[in-house]
Amino acid sequence: MDLQDTPAEAEFRRGLRDWLGKVLPDVPSPPDPLDWPARRVHDTAWQRRLYDAGYAGVHWPREAGGQGATPAEYLIFLEETERAGAPYVGANFVGLLHAGPTIAAEGTPEQRRRWLPGILSGAEVWCQGFSEPGAGSDLAALRTRAVRDGDDYVVTGSKLWTSHAEVADWCELLVRTDATAPRHRGISWLVLPMDAPGVTVRPLRTLIGTTEFAELFLDEVRVPVANRVGAENDGWRVTMVTLSFERGTAFAGEVVACRRALAELAGLARRNGAWEDSGLRRSLGVLSARFGALWRLVQWNVSEAQGGGVPGPGASVFKLCFSEARQELYDLAAAVLGSGALVLADGADGADGADGAGDDWTAQRLQGLSYTIAAGTSQIQRNIVAQRVLGLPKPGRA
Repeated sequence: MDLQDTPAEAEFRRGLRDWLGKVLPDVPSPPDPLDWPARRVHDTAWQRRLYDAGYAGVHWPREAGGQGATPAEYLIFLEETERAGAPYVGANFVGLLHAGPTIAAEGTPEQRRRWLPGILSGAEVWCQGFSEPGAGSDLAALRTRAVRDGDDYVVTGSKLWTSHAEVADWCELLVRTDATAPRHRGISWLVLPMDAPGVTVRPLRTLIGTTEFAELFLDEVRVPVANRVGAENDGWRVTMVTLSFERGTAFAGEVVACRRALAELAGLARRNGAWEDSGLRRSLGVLSARFGALWRLVQWNVSEAQGGGVPGPGASVFKLCFSEARQELYDLAAAVLGSGALVLADGADGADGADGAGDDWTAQRLQGLSYTIAAGTSQIQRNIVAQRVLGLPKPGRA
């Protein structure tokens, strides 16, 4: 893919850069990272600004409420918003980066009209109810059950690592609708209203002190059948669509952030004398090449998603390589910082600072430990690549 801006792309870049320059000075500072209700207000206010300016869902198809931007324009959007230090999608990343695209790809016209405008405008926040105790990497082992009762499903069970559940309006929820079917064929994808009777949220505190994850308990919660995306018992296929977006395009902005962090780390190494270490310089060069290659893979995945609607197996290749490269980046930062890498300020949210402050780098390093687990472990990604790209048999089969 040629990233030389065409005249139209150059104009898009100029317009976006000008708009960011005008609105960012008026954006308030982020609230306390432990205050998720305040963070929801902050994040959705930024999303509303994007929506009003025509930049919300810039890469979504027009029929889904987006702008129908080309892959190149979407990548320009990511580059320019990151360069300008614009707010991240934050509390609504589930809605914007995979629930919304899944509904756009798999939902009925009524479902698209009901949920996509609220996601794009920031009016409604989503969380993800996939993992369970005993069903994380082996997601098909989920046991939360949904029993049909007239026009509703009655849902009972629990979920774990439910992203942003304490501030969410809706949850993309996987349930078992046929206990007698093979594991992958008895699952359905539902939209759960988080204010429904029987829903209990218990926040979980992470290693860096934040509470963006929660346990979710469901006690005979009634969910309308109309909230099912896809056919009954076809939820595993719909889930693969969701995970393809989560693994293939949802991390695209983070690649830009990591490339910026790598440049900042090189500058920090020059200032504190660590640059004299030839091994460190070599490691920085290798990581620079890896993130450059990952950016090319982002281009491929974004193009594939916009051409065919859903990223392909390249999503798993990207997720595997990115999560491990990101961990290596912040391990290298610890080597540059030395004893400063042991510093973690109370309530650090992991925001990179251009001054290389130890608490920011350390928060990112601790947060990065989850990347080879979240959105599918590295082991799972290797299995997917082996089977779907290389054509190798599943374990235990000749």
